Amino acid sequence: MKKLKLTTIMLLAFMLILSACGTSEKSNSDKNGTDDGKKKLRIVTDAAYAPFEYLDKGEVTGFSVDFITAVAKEAGYEFDLANTGWDPLFIELEKEIADIGISSITITDERKETYDFSVPYFLSTNKILIPKDSDIKSAEDLKDKTVAVQSATTGQEAAEGLLGKNSSQIKKFENNNLAILELKSGGADAVIADNTVIEEYVKNNPKDNFIVIEDVDAFEQEFYGLMFPKGSKLKAEFDKAVNAIFENGTYAKIYEEWFNVEPNIKVLKDQQ
Repeated sequence: MKKLKLTTIMLLAFMLILSACGTSEKSNSDKNGTDDGKKKLRIVTDAAYAPFEYLDKGEVTGFSVDFITAVAKEAGYEFDLANTGWDPLFIELEKEIADIGISSITITDERKETYDFSVPYFLSTNKILIPKDSDIKSAEDLKDKTVAVQSATTGQEAAEGLLGKNSSQIKKFENNNLAILELKSGGADAVIADNTVIEEYVKNNPKDNFIVIEDVDAFEQEFYGLMFPKGSKLKAEFDKAVNAIFENGTYAKIYEEWFNVEPNIKVLKDQQ
């Protein structure tokens, strides 16, 4: 091999240093945030709530994923989405391990004491899932029945409002899938849960012979929001981004793709 001149060696060394610096800067940008210096966010969810957030071939998908992707892009942030489960989601936000929670989380006064919420982005209400041959016609008929719910949800609160806070007739489960399995196995007479979730289940599982009933007098309207650690500076940015995708048509497009109907954006904005 021929020997290189000293000047050539020095030039090559200088080029390698420049190359290494460029690689390091790119790696730090990819790892820690966007090119404009914003950090990459940790967003947490409980992917057991189709069609909002659920696993498809190991990947978290659903309306919530498309929604937060659009909002984060509007706000200028990249993010990693972690499927932590329901209870750990709240713990991570309270301890400021995570930046945002999105998991069909209903905005309540009790939760506001510990967390901050974005402006509402989804209107929901609890409904009742029952077998087709059930004699249950309304929430009032649940008072002598066994009801399955996901624990620490407004479905549980609704059941407690009907049956009592410590009622043995209420069976609490880690997620709605397990609550529905309890109904399917005969261990419960009904499930109380968010309307979209149980309506989606009925649509996708016709052989189970379940139906959904509504009781507008028993269950109030609920609104989902993005959840932040208390005092998060991200809230203002994401409120602005949510309103932006309301205005530019992005929200309606995502909503219609998942639910095949137009969203009522006015009622969401009226809650602000």
